Amino acid sequence: MIKLLNLIIGGTAGTIARYVLAGAVYRLIGVGFPYGTLVINVSGCFILGILVALAEKKFMLNPDMRILLMVGFCGAFTTFSTLILETDNLLKSGEGLKAFTNIFASVMLGFILFKAGSLLGELI
Repeated sequence: MIKLLNLIIGGTAGTIARYVLAGAVYRLIGVGFPYGTLVINVSGCFILGILVALAEKKFMLNPDMRILLMVGFCGAFTTFSTLILETDNLLKSGEGLKAFTNIFASVMLGFILFKAGSLLGELI
């Protein structure tokens, strides 16, 4: 029962954080490119990198906190399926370069920030 509660709490918090942050990014930068989803995906990778280091190298997260933060929060916060949908929409509207940039930037920046988060987590 506690696992389910942790998923609900983490997932709710991740969903709200995603909605607020993506909306702020779109208001700040505009909607000509899926910047909000890009920011969510790469920052989610960074956060997950920190959490993995804290859990696996520092042993600072017990199994309940892993479920709440890593599965619940990060699972709801990141928006990979939205990345794919927005990329498909870019392709359908003839924006092949933007579609490629969206995929490439999300994956490469996501991986780089995951590693940066992991290194930061090791320093904590």
